Amino acid sequence: MAPRPPQDAIEDGPASGRRGVGPLIPPLSDLQRPLRQQVFERVRAGGLIPRVQLAKELGVSPASVTTITSELIEAGLIEEVAAPRDTDQGRGRPAVALGVRANAHVVAGMKLSDREHTAVIVDFAGNLLADDVIPRLPGPMTAPDLLNAVDLLLDRVCAKAGLSRAALSALGIGVPGFVDVATGMVLWSSVLLERAVPLAEAAAARLGLPVTVDNDANLVAMAELWFGAGRGLSDFAVVTIEHGVGMGFVMNHRIYRGARGLGMELGHTKVQLDGALCRCGQRGCLEAYVADYALAREATTALNWGHKEGQSIAVLLESLYDHAKAGNATARSIFRRAGRYLAVGLSNVINLFDPALIILSGERMRYDYLYAAETLAEMDNMAIATGRPRPPIEIHAWGDLLWAHGAAALALSAVSEGLLIPGRDPARDIAAQ
Repeated sequence: MAPRPPQDAIEDGPASGRRGVGPLIPPLSDLQRPLRQQVFERVRAGGLIPRVQLAKELGVSPASVTTITSELIEAGLIEEVAAPRDTDQGRGRPAVALGVRANAHVVAGMKLSDREHTAVIVDFAGNLLADDVIPRLPGPMTAPDLLNAVDLLLDRVCAKAGLSRAALSALGIGVPGFVDVATGMVLWSSVLLERAVPLAEAAAARLGLPVTVDNDANLVAMAELWFGAGRGLSDFAVVTIEHGVGMGFVMNHRIYRGARGLGMELGHTKVQLDGALCRCGQRGCLEAYVADYALAREATTALNWGHKEGQSIAVLLESLYDHAKAGNATARSIFRRAGRYLAVGLSNVINLFDPALIILSGERMRYDYLYAAETLAEMDNMAIATGRPRPPIEIHAWGDLLWAHGAAALALSAVSEGLLIPGRDPARDIAAQ
């Protein structure tokens, strides 16, 4: 099972070269959202789509679609595009399809991590305009220092895109930890020294534009939902393994966050009573056995690497992996143990949610011991025996640009919700999804 980037799963649009972004929701299955919003989202997801197809998929009259699309065109959100004919023999008026007006809005997405900060800028149709990354020293930062980093990175990526900051309509930010997306409050994060930081409010005041903040694992799921393998799936899970262990879950084509917006913390489910210390302060969490700091901690003890204490976690892990590949039994056993704990977590995801697909993502997925055949077999043994095949598992060993794309999708969603449902708070609408 070789790692592959989720971009391989993007479905090409019509022959014009346009391709859609956003969830591909089956016809007649989304009746609770306002029709105006459903029309726009189907145009965005389709890349190009004729009015007659919109009416058919939504189960409404062509006249209703014409009225709504005319309003959206007048508002500058979508546009008519001449659709290519199948042959050169067609006569009469050229076929016309609808597409998102790409230059209507521009947004930025940013991932703030323990290792580096990454940003992208995309247009209203989801096309990448620029990206950038700034490295950082390991360890948590003060809130003012984090805001300085956000300020610097935003200026850099805007310069690459040839845009002023004033041209942006919104910014989405992803951070590891516990985030209340409705208020933009970061209750705890490994990148912050302080707890209960109102990051969205502080960043908006500093940058002068609307900011939405979410847990970074949710944004990987958002990236898969908008740009990757999850576009056509109703329900799927993304498990991220990096400095911590996270999970994003899509239910009925929407990110599921729980009643208080703090659900899906797979890394902090307990797998061992009074077990290893987790960076959240509790003991026995899954990530305390699987995350990179857990592997480095165990390697330092089991391999007597006290003399390497000053080395970075990344260097320690590379050394551990090299030892395992070279046949070192202790190094192999460390990865094997982590794989067994990962199998426990994944089997619980299967037993609880029965997703159509599980995607393993994050930089640590390049360590194939974490998803070796033994790990997957053990997961199968712990999943409920129904006689049916377990959900497929895909490995997406992708970098931080994927996470930043998810943050950009968060910003696009906030902008479009605010435009399509006037008077509603986009952040609270997103949190309710």
